[in-house]
Amino acid sequence: MDDLDWAAHRPAVLGAAYRLLGSVAEAEDVVQDVWLRAKAADRSDVANPRAWLVTIAARLAYNVLKSARVRRETYTGPWLPEPLPTGPDAAEQVIADESVSTAMLLVMEELTPPERVAFVLHDVFDVPFDQVAGVLGNSSAASRKLASRARKRVADARDQHPKASRAERERALTAFRAATEQGDFDQLVKLLHPDAVYVADGGGKVVASRRPVSGAARIARLLASVPTHYRAERIDIIETNGELALATYRDGRVLWIDTVEIADDGRITAVRRVANPEKLGHI
Repeated sequence: MDDLDWAAHRPAVLGAAYRLLGSVAEAEDVVQDVWLRAKAADRSDVANPRAWLVTIAARLAYNVLKSARVRRETYTGPWLPEPLPTGPDAAEQVIADESVSTAMLLVMEELTPPERVAFVLHDVFDVPFDQVAGVLGNSSAASRKLASRARKRVADARDQHPKASRAERERALTAFRAATEQGDFDQLVKLLHPDAVYVADGGGKVVASRRPVSGAARIARLLASVPTHYRAERIDIIETNGELALATYRDGRVLWIDTVEIADDGRITAVRRVANPEKLGHI
């Protein structure tokens, strides 16, 4: 495979691996392995290089995914997907859509590994079910059923949490950043839904809440005190996982990334903070 072909298909390969694993580092390892295998393979009978490469990535990621789920059972505190930069300045380009958002990755995390593979390959990358079956070691009919179950779970989650428009999201996130920077408790309470949830992933590496925090007032109290306590220098709006997010810095280093879920009424229903430094080194 020449470099030109690989450059064209690499974003899809990385995107498939990341959607399956929720880890940038593990996805990049898969991408490197796919490249080595593709370079050495006989491609004379490959009609669709993109589907072929994505299928190789899924097969490799499937093996990693099964062991990763076991590791997450012993993870310290809540586990959140590793933030994936997707803005125009991102070092690694990836195909980004709703399926790569933090909220959607958490929905997919609840699927079984075969369901997740079937959904990502077929529904996101249009890989035929006979090729999906080759990855999962089952029949096309069985793969179709797995994708159908996963699709229903994803649709149910989408229906339960209607999202704001991009313009409304940007407005709410800008206001949220200002209130956080100023430690404005009252404004934070207004921006947060009464039943909002805050989840922090410190991975046992930094101080972070090891259990979700519920309720606008409790979350606002926590968020209003954090920037001063940690001597945060600035908060930038960046793009990760295909959506706008907040990056908090100190001494030129990212302390944490906040992704927020915003309902169609403009209020924030979830704040998810990745503070584990092992998940931020690529930002």
